[in-house]
Amino acid sequence: MSRIERVEILQVDLTPKVVRTDAIQSFVAQETPIVRVTCDDGATGTGYSYTIGTGGSSVVALLRDHLAPLLIGEDASEVERLWKKLFFRTHATAVGAITSLALAAVDTALWDLRCRRAGLPLWKMAGGAQRQVPTYTTEGGWLHLSRDEIVEQTLAARDAGFRGAKLKVGRPHVSEDADRLEAVRAAVGDAFEIMTDANQGFTVSESLRRARAFGPFGLAWLEEPLPAEDLGGHAELARAAPMPIAVGESLYSLQHFREYLERDACSIVQVDCARIGGVTPWLKVAHLAESFGVAVCPHFLMELHVSLAAAVPNGAWVEYIPQLDDVTSSRMTLRDGCAVPPGEPGLGIEWDFAAIERRAIARATIAA
Repeated sequence: MSRIERVEILQVDLTPKVVRTDAIQSFVAQETPIVRVTCDDGATGTGYSYTIGTGGSSVVALLRDHLAPLLIGEDASEVERLWKKLFFRTHATAVGAITSLALAAVDTALWDLRCRRAGLPLWKMAGGAQRQVPTYTTEGGWLHLSRDEIVEQTLAARDAGFRGAKLKVGRPHVSEDADRLEAVRAAVGDAFEIMTDANQGFTVSESLRRARAFGPFGLAWLEEPLPAEDLGGHAELARAAPMPIAVGESLYSLQHFREYLERDACSIVQVDCARIGGVTPWLKVAHLAESFGVAVCPHFLMELHVSLAAAVPNGAWVEYIPQLDDVTSSRMTLRDGCAVPPGEPGLGIEWDFAAIERRAIARATIAA
């Protein structure tokens, strides 16, 4: 039995390649906490999480001061027990984003180590349900772009082989959103999927109004129309909306997803591996959704989610939005409009540790 003898914590900040704006915010920087776990036999695993501009230093502090010391001397193969140990030790700050993001950085590192020891890629170790998953792009359709620009970018996405594209909604008046959607639908045709994302920007009444206005455009889903804490509002909207309602990137526990599913408040689950606390709880949410006959279309983190979506039978889409290109040498494989999970043991992410060291703005090492 090998024991954890060292935990390294780093943070790098990554700038998006394009300007990203939505109904409530601009995404100007990705703070990326990275955790590397080393055992006394030399085996290592690397994990990570992210924020979209604030909170990264808080995640690093939680890892450095409270979570990483608890791992020293532990058996790294006991992933479920270690997740529970860390979760309950930080119960006063859970359930919430900072704690979940810190847990995810540790949990993904432990899964990386587990898969490397077994000689298996994550998608097989976690279930091996699918060899490829359809892909849509989110690297166009941002809210600040003009109608002509989003038409041009969506056509380019279709021509590049993507099977769908996400457009942000939340312009000041419903007619503006409808005009943009109508133009894109006319340009790409009926067979290309259009996803929409309101980023929690609407009230219940406005979400009902916009959902009805968007009905003629055959949307794949309307994402985060309301604040995530408004379970009742989502249930009301889901009963009336002509398109599926998608939620999940702003939910932080298995129990929150259970409540949504029990209330029929969504018909697509977008569980985010970082925000739910890692691979361990992500898989539980995915299987819970499967029991309700609900598809999983994970949010962001495509380099990790390609493997998780392929691991489960209800993984329906992978969201194409590159985030790690500056600190990795691997790239997600796309084939015939689908994402193909990597075949190498581990998470399937080839980290450029030299680049990480150059760019690191925070470092800490906890050792036996």
